[in-house]
Amino acid sequence: MSSSLIDTIVFNGDIVTLDAHTTRVSALALHNGRVVAAGSDDDILPLAGSDTQRYDLDGRFVIPGLTDAHIHWQGVARALHQVDVFEVESKQVAVERVAEYAQRLASGEWIIGHGWVQDIWPGKAFPSAADLDSVTPNHPVYLRAKSGHAAWVNSLAMRLVGINADTPDPDGGQIVRDANGAPTGILLETAMDLVADKIPSQTAEQLAEQMKAAQTHALSAGLTGIHDFDDPLCLQALQILRERDELSIRVVKNINQAFLPAALESGLRWGFGDEWLRIGGLKLFSDGALGPRTAYMIEPYIGEPNNYGIPVIDKEEMIELVQQATLAGLPSTIHAIGDRAVHDVLDVYQAARRVEHEHHISRTSRRHRIEHVQIVHPDDAHRLAELNLIASMQPIHATSDYIMADTYWGERSRFAYNPRLQIDQGVVVAFGSDAPVEPLHPLKGIHAAVTRQRPDGSPGPDGWYPDARLTLDEALHGFTTGPAYAAGMESSVGKLAPGYLADLVVLSEDLYAIPPSDILHVDVIATMVGGEWRYGEM
Repeated sequence: MSSSLIDTIVFNGDIVTLDAHTTRVSALALHNGRVVAAGSDDDILPLAGSDTQRYDLDGRFVIPGLTDAHIHWQGVARALHQVDVFEVESKQVAVERVAEYAQRLASGEWIIGHGWVQDIWPGKAFPSAADLDSVTPNHPVYLRAKSGHAAWVNSLAMRLVGINADTPDPDGGQIVRDANGAPTGILLETAMDLVADKIPSQTAEQLAEQMKAAQTHALSAGLTGIHDFDDPLCLQALQILRERDELSIRVVKNINQAFLPAALESGLRWGFGDEWLRIGGLKLFSDGALGPRTAYMIEPYIGEPNNYGIPVIDKEEMIELVQQATLAGLPSTIHAIGDRAVHDVLDVYQAARRVEHEHHISRTSRRHRIEHVQIVHPDDAHRLAELNLIASMQPIHATSDYIMADTYWGERSRFAYNPRLQIDQGVVVAFGSDAPVEPLHPLKGIHAAVTRQRPDGSPGPDGWYPDARLTLDEALHGFTTGPAYAAGMESSVGKLAPGYLADLVVLSEDLYAIPPSDILHVDVIATMVGGEWRYGEM
């Protein structure tokens, strides 16, 4: 190999390639942002030319770049510029933070925030508009729950958008009301849009600026790629960064239901774009979430005999949309949390596979996904494998939600938050965070996957349903090769092998040499994307 083909060499490292042919090496040779050779220092250093950049890794542990396969990127970027009520310990703390934030704003400006969880508050009761009214008489307030499936608003916000006792519940949503029928200030599922749609929107330029800080945050956590599920404004902002050469992470941009007609009319197909920004699939919501008890269930929630959750979209409509998309070159990716929702989505994909077979469309060209797969009925546990579906899951949800799952699902939780069920059947799993629902930090997800424990060690030394624990290899593949396959990029990302993009993360510790509980204390030293150090430098 000519030295003129090598512009960068990283050496003296402990590099896990996730390539079956050469699992560990000490050096990589790079050219034009790709790996061209991997091996020992003795193999690679002689390839250097006079102009080759050499980076001594000083024995550091290196893994392929990590990808978050389920993220709301616009939400992450905006959350860095909003009131912080993420997992605050009480309603009172949330109200205090809103009051403090209001003092910085001109009268009439909206207060936006995210992350409250009533289930961790004393009494576990939903808050109300009245809780906010005394501290925000002149500011409309919209606070999304951590789950993203409920919103807490004040009375001024409801007056501005016309929500009152006579306002009907929208399809797929609920305005929570008191005993007299008056709205309490809690909006579930599509009812959230009654307020959200009236909040002054950002421009794409404003969002692009916010994304720069979010991008730095992601790189500092070891992320080199994301799969996004937000609206077209997010795509516009990402394109602005791309055309300015300021996009430093790789993005797969999925298309939400409302924008499918425009995508079909334009002829967009899965994979359109480049290695930095490309089109994913159609995103649909089939149900709600566990937090507000709107996940769609076969049997009711424990203690709530009349509550089966909320189906957000009719099953027949899902079938029609998924088939329309697949015939136009788009796979689908469907949010399903409750076991009834997962069952219905499996039926939807079974119908889609029949249509694809009739039209001679290969299964590998339509990489359909189920997002979350949080609880599966035992009778359905085998069907993802049979239908060649991807399980897009978030390991950290298991440790965050296990108390709620035990409370409301009981023994059914054995089949909840369980990627082990799918991996053992050969299903490709793609892991993410669902940020800003959970922290944007893949090492926390890896820790949750291999320990099934929270950072404090709860629920005990063996973790929650320990049979669902993964090996470190399985967890790493969930954040690397799994998302790569889901994106159709399995030949270019997810490994550190010749021909693959030079995306890598330098860590402070060898993940294989430390107790799993110590993964949380590992630092990201540097992150390289496309052969350039985007965070830190060796």
